[in-house]
Parts: sequence; structure tokens; C-alpha cells
Amino acid sequence: MSKLKDKIAIVTGASKGIGASIARHLANEGAAVVVNYASSKQDAERVVADITRGGGRAIAVQGNVARQADVDRLFAETKTAFGRLDILVNNAGVYEFAPLEQVTEESFRKQFDTNVWPRSSARATSGSTRSTRARWRRKASTPRASSVAIL
Repeated sequence: MSKLKDKIAIVTGASKGIGASIARHLANEGAAVVVNYASSKQDAERVVADITRGGGRAIAVQGNVARQADVDRLFAETKTAFGRLDILVNNAGVYEFAPLEQVTEESFRKQFDTNVWPRSSARATSGSTRSTRARWRRKASTPRASSVAIL
């Protein structure tokens, strides 16, 4: 439990599935973890409870990674709770299956804005505002995770 001792991590989409597993693994290696969720507060709190029960440090922070204001708040709450950020795991993602002719602009935007836009280096790691860029002046790890389910 010391590979990541004193490191601070944000895991987006960490209330369930792959993100929850990543958050737990980072905590098991010593990192303090910010468990980000868009809508599954109860699941996020369960992940935090699992981490803290094991002696780790974690908080849950709600935020939709497709919204810049939410991303800024996620970073601000991380800084307030832990003082800095060392690791950002961009794991959040959404998908909706539908025949092409049934895909609406709203559905496309939701998927693009969540799955693609936050992963762009300008948005996710250096940010689109001066305050966000300032957070990244020092080196930080930014792994990106994604998965696709095929029916």
C-alpha cells in the first residue's frame, strides 16, 4: 500500500464498474481518491465507504464532465480536500444504442460531450480557463480509460 502514498487522484465516472474498480485500486496503493459521479450519488458514496473502511482517504464529488463549470468545481473541491492533484483518470462515459436514423442531435451531443470532449488534452489536462491551466503547471499523470460494449 505504498506505490502511490501521498498521491492525490481524481477518477471520473467512479461510482460504478471500471471507474469504481480503478478508484479502489488506487486507494489500495495509497492514493487519496476523489470519486467523481454524474448521477449515482449512492453508488459513489459506497465506493468512498469501501475505501475509507480499508483505511484509505476518499471523497465523492458530483459533476458532469461535459460541463466546464462542473469540471472546475471538481478540481476546486479536490484542491480544498487534498491540496493538489497528481493523477487524473478520465473514465466517465455514456452510450446509447439506436439505429442511425433514430440518433438525435441531443443524443449525439450527450455522447460526444461526455466521451470525447473531456478527453481532449486541451480540456481535460490543460483546461480551457486560466485557473484550470494553473492547476496543471506541475507534472501530473492523466490516463484515459474507455470501454465499448458490443451487443
